[in-house]
Amino acid sequence: MAVPRSELVAAPIAVTGLGLVTSAGTGARAGWEGVCAGRSTARPDSELAGLPVPFSCRVPGFEAGPADGSRSWRLDRATRLALTAAREAVADAGLSAEDWPTERVAVVLGSAAGGIGTLEAQHQRLLERGPRSLSPLTLPAFLPNMAAGQLAIDLHVGGPVLHTSTACASGATAIGIAAGLLAAGACDIALAGGADAMVTRLCSAAFARMGALSTRVHDPAAASRPFDADRDGFVLAEGAALLVLERAADARARRRRPHALLAGFAATCDAHHATAPDPQGRAVERALRQALARADACPGDVDHVNAHGTSTRLNDAAEAAVLARVLPDRPTVTSAKGVLGHTMGAAGAIEAALTVLTVEHQLAPPTANFHHADPDADRLDIVAGTVRRQRVGLALSNSFGFGGHNTVLAFTPP
Repeated sequence: MAVPRSELVAAPIAVTGLGLVTSAGTGARAGWEGVCAGRSTARPDSELAGLPVPFSCRVPGFEAGPADGSRSWRLDRATRLALTAAREAVADAGLSAEDWPTERVAVVLGSAAGGIGTLEAQHQRLLERGPRSLSPLTLPAFLPNMAAGQLAIDLHVGGPVLHTSTACASGATAIGIAAGLLAAGACDIALAGGADAMVTRLCSAAFARMGALSTRVHDPAAASRPFDADRDGFVLAEGAALLVLERAADARARRRRPHALLAGFAATCDAHHATAPDPQGRAVERALRQALARADACPGDVDHVNAHGTSTRLNDAAEAAVLARVLPDRPTVTSAKGVLGHTMGAAGAIEAALTVLTVEHQLAPPTANFHHADPDADRLDIVAGTVRRQRVGLALSNSFGFGGHNTVLAFTPP
């Protein structure tokens, strides 16, 4: 039996801080400006030399990250990315890990592969030099939950500390779960998002073997082209984003104006195929409609969609069909993956942060490399070329992942 719409409406959650680390640069400002510029960050990658697809979107100039010299070598790159974004988010929220109520703070962090870079490097050492060559910190560095655990240690978090893994929807799933913890009273502050550093030889070769990566080797900057008729796959990328979430009433009580409000969240599963989306997009449609119902909104209220938009044939076609069917009033649509590539488990969190900034600035970023609409996308109003200033009263952020995972987040102005 359907739940009455009024009973689905959730109390809004305030986004009071955000931190970003992407191939456009370190920091929310660099990430936002890079996406608004609409220029791809894909470049040849010497660490992928000799592979079928030797280019990627890496975070420029990122080495040790924020941890001090005695700790940074112990942490996987994905964890260092997460720590950098988390510290920025906490500072942006006007909070301090030194004096917040430790037991009332939560961390929910998503990733698709945990510390895969550490695992690959240590496995290579095992093969080449034997078992005694392995670092005793191999397991703490690559286990998927350890990035969330390291954030808790670094930021003195004593409430719920969780790891989510729903493939490329992981970061968005983490944000939705964190909102649920706040609504349930399990915490008063939640640090939620995602981080992944899957630009490795194994991951690149495996995705290439699947036919998922763009093979535009002669022109990497033009390779990621969401919804474009000439798209041929995504560009592998890395990054992290963390959002500080609080109940809206708590943010008001400490006189903190939010960047935006998380008004709705929904998650569904295709139950269709391990890697391919349901071409009819039935579960995606359910997620869209549920997120709108929980935001006490209807399809006509949507002004902007930050699409999953991977630049793959099947994903873009299925997503475009659902958006055209569910949102006939043609809200603006953008995909950040044209600029940033596909950051895997971090993508949902990075795109949620960008959607928050879209709501805050009332500005829709362009989709890089979008020139000619695929027939599946010709009914969408895809932002291209340059930013578009517009009213954004409600924006959706879509995230989908292998296994049929679908997550939709709805954001509104405070």
